[in-house]
Amino acid sequence: MNCIIEASEIKGRVAAPSSKSYTIRALFAAALAGGTSQLINPLYSDDTNAAITVLENLGATITQNSNGLQVSGGPLSVSADALKCRDSAATLRFATAICANLPGVSVLESGPSLEKRPILPLLEVLRTLGADFNYKNNLITIYGKPLEGGSHVISGDLSSQFVSALLFVAPLLKQSSAFQLDSPPRSRPYIEMTIETLRNFAVQVSASSDYTLFKLSPQAYRPAVVTIEGDWSSAGYLLALGAIAGEVTVEGLDLMSLQGDKALIRILQKMGALILPDSNSVTVHASQLHAISFDMSQCIDLLPTTAVLAAVADGSTCLTGIARARLKESNRVEAVCKELGKLGIKVEEGRDTLVIHGGSPQSGVIDSYNDHRIAMAFGILALKVGGITITGANCVSKTFPDFWDILKMLGGKIKIENE
Repeated sequence: MNCIIEASEIKGRVAAPSSKSYTIRALFAAALAGGTSQLINPLYSDDTNAAITVLENLGATITQNSNGLQVSGGPLSVSADALKCRDSAATLRFATAICANLPGVSVLESGPSLEKRPILPLLEVLRTLGADFNYKNNLITIYGKPLEGGSHVISGDLSSQFVSALLFVAPLLKQSSAFQLDSPPRSRPYIEMTIETLRNFAVQVSASSDYTLFKLSPQAYRPAVVTIEGDWSSAGYLLALGAIAGEVTVEGLDLMSLQGDKALIRILQKMGALILPDSNSVTVHASQLHAISFDMSQCIDLLPTTAVLAAVADGSTCLTGIARARLKESNRVEAVCKELGKLGIKVEEGRDTLVIHGGSPQSGVIDSYNDHRIAMAFGILALKVGGITITGANCVSKTFPDFWDILKMLGGKIKIENE
């Protein structure tokens, strides 16, 4: 699917999509709890559907009702069928840790994009806990058994999802566990979100103030009723759109949220955008933006959004802490550089830095790289610039299926072409 997008006058009020990260975390916790849990206002997307399918294959019962999702969990067991994680990295990584503790053989299958993303470091940590595995191409075969607790030193450079995966499985072990990171973690907010989710399901985690040491005793997950909050990652595209192309109000955002991508508010403020927050919504008005310097290491998913904002800002924006963006659904550093270059914007790439020289982007054809965040970020820029076609635009279904419809509702001139 391609989107042909013209410059548009944007104005409107929309609800933030529900958080993908909280939905998947709550699904896993509920599946591990004996009894029935209720998830209110969950996100329905490709990634969350992947998590639901995997957990159902492991023995959880998940049904949709008028309030959201009802999850009947309890002791899980290995599946005779391969666990198809599609392109959901959180689903693959959390399920890998859970399956390592289930007696028997589990096979986890990755989608084409996820196959390219790291998993071996997590498998090696699980091996130190007693699991064994085979890993080839897009298939992971886990030879599970009750894992050992104890103290383990792991790299702080591991994905935050690897740390979260270990936190999910640790309460199920017969002995207490301690995980010592050799350096402060990247994307710490996602670990904080995992700990908050575990607490909602009666599991307590002891964490040091710098989040380099985590201790968990054997504990039982308990059923819970959880309301999923709005997603700052997805809402960020809409807020950025308001800053460059009109006026947008996004409802259902918690200004006290642990989500790291709430940092977009700070980014927009530093760039000079007019922002009007209230208790449950944020309004952003079109403003002349200015170049900034910003460390993206704790909010790496905001890189494409920040990059397109920088493309229309006065001056040269320097973004640091961007190296891990090369290991996402696409190499997002390379994608941002190439696609902004097509529009006439000069970008300088370093190992962990990106310098974007703002200007007046031109029309062009943008490759989405089958990456939802690249497609959405350049979709926002296209509504400012006009004359831009985005190829493979249906990839937004990974996290934000209604994205293009919402842009149209806000006044976006978007023509959809099915290939």
